[in-house]
Amino acid sequence: MNEILNESSLQAELRHTSRITDINTDEVRELVLYIDEPSFRFREGQSIGVIVPGRDEFGSTQHKRRYSIVKGNEVSSEDGIELTILVRRCFYTDDFSGEQYPGRASNYLCDAKVGENIAITGPYKSPFVIPADKSANIVMIGTGTGIAPFRAFIEQIYKQKGNWEGQVRLFYGAKTGLDLLYMNDQNNDLVNYYNEETFRAFNALTKRALSGEEKALENSLKDNLQDAWGLIQKPDTYVFIAGLDNIAPSLDMVMTHAAGSKEAWNNLKQQMKDEGRWSKLLYS
Repeated sequence: MNEILNESSLQAELRHTSRITDINTDEVRELVLYIDEPSFRFREGQSIGVIVPGRDEFGSTQHKRRYSIVKGNEVSSEDGIELTILVRRCFYTDDFSGEQYPGRASNYLCDAKVGENIAITGPYKSPFVIPADKSANIVMIGTGTGIAPFRAFIEQIYKQKGNWEGQVRLFYGAKTGLDLLYMNDQNNDLVNYYNEETFRAFNALTKRALSGEEKALENSLKDNLQDAWGLIQKPDTYVFIAGLDNIAPSLDMVMTHAAGSKEAWNNLKQQMKDEGRWSKLLYS
């Protein structure tokens, strides 16, 4: 998500940065930012904008990328606030020249050192809102660092709401087993909810070495299609989607097969949108 800068920013100090994936797979880092601004308040699941300084190879000086807030805490009433984001180091290949270019925001953040100041904007409202009815079903579908807003979302469901009666499902795809660390199971923030009677998480890997996360998501949905499709058809189910925008065609393909036709799936999807039961946070 690249936006023209038209709003005020503030400085956040990088307090901690650590790689949470193995060196043999894509680099994903967990960054802790400190904001010394009493008026800055947020909730997990919201996002911040990170402003990248300097010019890119095309001469542009204006670049901003949003990142979901995984978690946060008030250091003290006087000292400020810390928040955590996940960043995947990205590279892009030019379709015409074949040259590879580093993603400006991701490489800037992954290379940042503890103590550096980073300009941020926001926070921005999350598109994911917990249903008011505790008996509603929730289906979360995501890949990669798209897991970040879901980690906070699941915590809100069970810690803040409590005694959730509806079924909660997470369908997640990754390229390798090491990529499952996006879920940050090493910190046990999702494992805590596996004991909840209503919560189930279904992870899957790509079955081909060169396939992407969207193919892994297909595997996750196909392997558990009865559960996923059974819930999505219910009139009290809310669907939340997060990750790279290339997962949308994969989701449509699997659900078109389940619905029996493209028209039937599009009609159901439109009905969910019209009723406010379909939300997504996709990025390129």
